[in-house]
Amino acid sequence: MNWLTAAPRRVLALISVACVAMLAFGMYLQHVVGLEPCPMCIVQRYALIAVAVFAGLASARGNKGWWMTFGVLAVISAGFGAFVAARQSWLQWYPPEIATCGRDFYGMIENYPISRSIPMIFRGSGDCTAIDWTFLGGSIANWSFIWFTVFGLLMLVLLVRGLRGGQRGGGLSMA
Repeated sequence: MNWLTAAPRRVLALISVACVAMLAFGMYLQHVVGLEPCPMCIVQRYALIAVAVFAGLASARGNKGWWMTFGVLAVISAGFGAFVAARQSWLQWYPPEIATCGRDFYGMIENYPISRSIPMIFRGSGDCTAIDWTFLGGSIANWSFIWFTVFGLLMLVLLVRGLRGGQRGGGLSMA
């Protein structure tokens, strides 16, 4: 674990770069392979963007308050992304008896108030239950859940170590 806490800014920057790489791969799957993202996939993309931005901002400055604040926001974003990916994985493993294709993400947001759109997104649609791509037996939602969880846990370790270091008078070196 020394490599993790020896240079937390580098770890946060690596998380940010990994998120951007995942987003690029999602764009490849959409625009080159031809897979259309479902509403839950779009929400996961937004969560991935939030993790990338917050982890990048956390790695940008050595000020402890700065990186801790943005680190917490990145952990929250990763947790939200993991929740959405877990919900989509559940829908893929146990599809509802009546699965409709429903509206796309933007159609929901444009035509319904947000208080009605959010439950519609998490209810999923026929698109959300489809498994169009797999790698090593896991769907995109499964892999998203794993990576959101890994990113969240790495950032949690950094935050806990940062808090403990501050209580002892030391602290993590933000090299």
